[in-house]
Amino acid sequence: MRISEENNISGNISHTVSDFILLGFPCRREIQILLFSVFFVTYLLTLLGNTAIVCAVRWDHRLHTPMYILLANFSFLEICYVNSDVPNMLANFLSKTKTIPFARCLLQLYFFFSLGTTECLFLSIMAYDRFLAICHPLHYPTIMTTKFCSSLVIFCWVYGFLWFLIPVILVTQLPFCGPNVIDDFLCDLGPLLALASACVPIPGTVLICGTMSSLLIFATFFYIIGSYTLVLRAVRQVPSTAGRKKAFSTCSSHLAVVFLFYGSVMMTYVSPGSGQAEGMQKFTTLFYSVLTPFFNPMIYSLRNKEMKDALKKVLGGS
Repeated sequence: MRISEENNISGNISHTVSDFILLGFPCRREIQILLFSVFFVTYLLTLLGNTAIVCAVRWDHRLHTPMYILLANFSFLEICYVNSDVPNMLANFLSKTKTIPFARCLLQLYFFFSLGTTECLFLSIMAYDRFLAICHPLHYPTIMTTKFCSSLVIFCWVYGFLWFLIPVILVTQLPFCGPNVIDDFLCDLGPLLALASACVPIPGTVLICGTMSSLLIFATFFYIIGSYTLVLRAVRQVPSTAGRKKAFSTCSSHLAVVFLFYGSVMMTYVSPGSGQAEGMQKFTTLFYSVLTPFFNPMIYSLRNKEMKDALKKVLGGS
């Protein structure tokens, strides 16, 4: 009922905004150039690191196992993820107008959130894979077959791009009657809802967006934590010291990525449009959308001998 009332009000207010202004990180021109250089190098290293993992898994037949297949897909996802926001952020550092067309802004919103949803699902599937491998090692080969693993990968990608479709459609129906300045470096959900709410009350849309974000984040996070709690309990019972060390090393890498990603995501999207401290949201968004994909290749490879050996071959090492 509330949504229909919002739509009726929206219908009486035309979309007068044809583009948005992304403030990014306002500072002197010299600092803008410095930030451009820093983030450009970070962007290139992110692409290099994640592409190296994808190639390592593709070319090294020893890594043709479900765990590494999932890792390769996750790295490919990170490549897509940084490309959904970083190129536009870099262009804005050099731009004087810092504008983004209305349609392109909503398209960025959809891809950014769909890829973020897909990342939550991949982290859950990777936790499930480790749970099966360590807690049920005898059944692991018969359950986690290549076919089943491929089905999980397809599920993550398809469901990831379907989950946030409704909130994005709702956002396209909102009236943007004048204010068009977004204090962020991308078209994020919270700032867009704040701009629309300056025109008409939109409690229903905010509720739906917040509920869907919270449901996805908390459901996948608690599933991951539950899975790794059982995994770590099983690791303690492994008789071999070497086996315990290897299992713990793998799990600790996964958990490091989980806490890096979910820690910042929860601060941002559990309650979008709730008036988070100004200037704070862009930094939490920056952390999980730019810095986390940058750190992931190092986290996954530094404590994994098989991956380090494969990366040495890919990068031309001995």
